[in-house]
Amino acid sequence: MLQVETPSGPARFHVRGSGPGRVVLGHGAGGGVDAPDLRAVEAAALALGLQVVLVEQPWRVAGRRVAEAPPRLDAAWLAVLAALPPLPGPLVVGGRSAGARVACRTAGAVGAAGVLALAFPLVPPGRDVSREDELHRPEVPVLVVQGARDAFGVPAAASGREVVVVPGADHGFAVRRRDGTPAEVAAAVTAAAREWLARLAPGGQALT
Repeated sequence: MLQVETPSGPARFHVRGSGPGRVVLGHGAGGGVDAPDLRAVEAAALALGLQVVLVEQPWRVAGRRVAEAPPRLDAAWLAVLAALPPLPGPLVVGGRSAGARVACRTAGAVGAAGVLALAFPLVPPGRDVSREDELHRPEVPVLVVQGARDAFGVPAAASGREVVVVPGADHGFAVRRRDGTPAEVAAAVTAAAREWLARLAPGGQALT
């Protein structure tokens, strides 16, 4: 675990693997980097020989319960990525929920080769506000992995955007007993991430 100063205070990041490519993942507004879907993507990336960096935002490091405003989240995220030593392979950014939004908004600024969005919070329940525009910001391939029962809805596939829907899963990728098991959901997320990441690895289709 390493620490870096950001405009919002110290952030932490955890590095797994050595590269040559890198996947940087951020957590959501209600949890940390141990979320099952983040760990599933970590497993997929490590299996492909990619480095994984799990980023803890300053508000979480400080022990606060409420996430900061998007501009501050983005600034802290950019500070962490600027502190990472370069690798020769592609950079993929992503995260779950609020972390996915940060990755979409900043993909161009960090030169990402792709964005991996887990449980993208498309339309907050009870509000008539869509965040579809954030999914359109990246000018690189985007993978959205979403639970079929996600209360925020499921984004549609679009040009440059693939969407994988996990049957029975909710926003936290939890499932009811009749719909499956946590292990099956984790396997589905891992499989989707691994197949997509394989195409972004050195020599993969998305980089040729």
